[in-house]
Amino acid sequence: MADEIIDPRRLAEVERLIEDWLEEQRRDNPVIATVERIDDGDIRWFARVKGETKDVYSIWFTLRQRSLQYETYVMPAPEENHAAFYEHLLRRNRKLHGLSFCIGDEDAVFLAGALPIGAIDTGELDRILGSFYAYVEQCFLPALRIGFASRFA
Repeated sequence: MADEIIDPRRLAEVERLIEDWLEEQRRDNPVIATVERIDDGDIRWFARVKGETKDVYSIWFTLRQRSLQYETYVMPAPEENHAAFYEHLLRRNRKLHGLSFCIGDEDAVFLAGALPIGAIDTGELDRILGSFYAYVEQCFLPALRIGFASRFA
């Protein structure tokens, strides 16, 4: 069941799977600049990704007892054209799979998702990373031009 809390042994197995996958990405994937484990009481990592339209961004992975949560900061709150900006992101959300745009701290825009523990495998982790890369590349510049239009004038 997706809502079941998994036992510590299974959680440790999933943690090791993610840790190994992230290390492989750091070593073999040219878009991954670095991977770090964060020991702050949670099971967390961040992977720094080298993009094209957005030069660099970090994907945070947090393993919980029921799910793997992942997110990246996309940009600050818009300075102008608020309605058009949020309409653009909401329309983009309809075409995204496994991730969605959301508002976080200080009204900043994030791209976030979650996966049940039972669904975590290297194929899904590859899909998550690929989705982040594709969605940031597709959505960042158009959103930036709407929400910060006067800077492009």
